[in-house]
Amino acid sequence: MSVLRPTSRRLLAAATLTAVSIVSTTTAGAAQPSTPATSAVAAGGAHFTVLVPPGAPLTAAETAITANGGTIGQRWPQIGVVFARSPQADFAIKVRQAPGVAGAGATRALNDLADAKRTTGGQFQRVPTQIPLNRAGRSTSAGEPLAANQWNMKLIHADQANEVNPGSHSVLVGVLDSGIQATHPDLAPNIDRAASAGCANEGVPDTSEAAWTDDFGHGTHVAGIVAAAKNGIGVAGVAPNVRVASIKVGDADGFIYPEFAVCGYVWAADHGVDIATASFAVDPWLRWCATDPDQKAVSAVMQRAISYANGKSVVAVASLGNDNWDLAHNVVDSFSPTNGPAQVRITGSNCKIFPAEATGVNGVSSVGAFKDRYYNSNYGTGKADITAPGGDRLFQIPQTPDADGRVLSTVLDGYGYMQGTSMSTPHVAGVLALVKSKHPEVSGQQLFTAAVRAAEMLPCPPGGIDDPDGQGTYKAVCEGGATGSGFYGAGLVNALNVVS
Repeated sequence: MSVLRPTSRRLLAAATLTAVSIVSTTTAGAAQPSTPATSAVAAGGAHFTVLVPPGAPLTAAETAITANGGTIGQRWPQIGVVFARSPQADFAIKVRQAPGVAGAGATRALNDLADAKRTTGGQFQRVPTQIPLNRAGRSTSAGEPLAANQWNMKLIHADQANEVNPGSHSVLVGVLDSGIQATHPDLAPNIDRAASAGCANEGVPDTSEAAWTDDFGHGTHVAGIVAAAKNGIGVAGVAPNVRVASIKVGDADGFIYPEFAVCGYVWAADHGVDIATASFAVDPWLRWCATDPDQKAVSAVMQRAISYANGKSVVAVASLGNDNWDLAHNVVDSFSPTNGPAQVRITGSNCKIFPAEATGVNGVSSVGAFKDRYYNSNYGTGKADITAPGGDRLFQIPQTPDADGRVLSTVLDGYGYMQGTSMSTPHVAGVLALVKSKHPEVSGQQLFTAAVRAAEMLPCPPGGIDDPDGQGTYKAVCEGGATGSGFYGAGLVNALNVVS
């Protein structure tokens, strides 16, 4: 599942890749605009975003949209953004020239044109139920029936932390993901329905449960890591007493477009979310580059939404991704756009994964059961802010009953194993929720600072080289020496330290 998702999508993308060009998006060269053929578009037109200067009314954007034959979609006056549809591929070019408009760009690489054939799947695939609810059973002891397989909770001492402080129900974690199965018995006690919403229908928030329930199991897995209840049924989360809101940002095909993500962050900001956890990358560009005017506009929109959430005291954590990329240096992106024929691009410092590389977001890398980097985790000095258990099924096999190096959590109608930075990020969110539970007066980025101070420093591997298979398949260079900051940021989160 490519950047911030389990690796199956990355393999799928590689198998279906059509390399149409090599585009440089480093600071040394300008990226080619993402403009396919200007044929007729699908019903409703292509998708665009239009910005006005910060603090300005939306009037100029709306006037420019209608004057150029577009249709106004979801409006976000809080951040000066309007989404639109237009049957004209050059719509953004025209709108950018209008007075009072600060930027405009296609949000889907114009691959919603009728002649653009989608070549990849979305980033969410259905997670198989490996342990049905009736197999998990109810424990007759004080523990959870499946706790013996939760090596991840022991690694960060969450099991011990729960004995001291299991979290407060006054704390709300927003799970921006594929939705949550609210009827799952390990999640039902902690779902906040009033704060939940679906954003996957053109970025328009919908509070009906059908709009925010999970289609894939990915968001349910993430939610269980954060806050599966300690109720003797299956597993327990890092903070089993805190509330979670399902903020669904993935559509039925598993894509997360800017409209959906913006809706998710603004919704979280306006509905009392304390911590927003995001285990995804915004489609269709795995890294959005400022040298492309369309991508530049969308980058600005995403940053505005995240900054708005930060301004409402939301602390944001996001997955760095599963491509074995050093994000502190130029990387080759051969998977974008994810919704059509891919380009091969060299992406540099002007390119960002959203939300993970946005200002105000804390990027999370991943380790396995032996506290070593997960073999496909993205990393990078100044990019990895902290690390947490995400699993490693190949090289770090724990001594648990299932001997499975992945992370066990809730999935649709049961429990299942997954791995990746998608799993590490909710561990951090859970630890932040414990900080907030113990210190309710602390909010926003101060929560993350407290988690950093309590983290366990992990050094770089000997010689700074991580080569788990000895063949160079997953080779990575760690910068930071004894601090391990290139791989692990401030270190491994520690739940017990933040509640003790």
